[in-house]
Amino acid sequence: MKHKGLDAKTFGDLLGSVREGGAILRGERKPSRRFVVEASGVRAIRERTSLSQSEFASLIGVSVKTLQNWEQDRRRPTGPAAALLQIIAHEPRLALQAIHRG
Repeated sequence: MKHKGLDAKTFGDLLGSVREGGAILRGERKPSRRFVVEASGVRAIRERTSLSQSEFASLIGVSVKTLQNWEQDRRRPTGPAAALLQIIAHEPRLALQAIHRG
């Protein structure tokens, strides 16, 4: 199965990663590693999705205030949130599609 230019294995791997990130965010699973995303990276990631702060925050399950703190370098995303941001940064369109399917 192909999905917008990706083979089935790549799409399946990405979808599995997004689902794993969701399980980690819900506390159902422990993260296997820790990702750190720079503040400027958070804003760039969000801007690549063409979503407003409130839309993006809702999508990834954080408050707008948390997202603003990340974007203004008052705090940094860690753990599952940072992993999810890395997934979105790598394949924003596909990640958004996978999140919306859940």
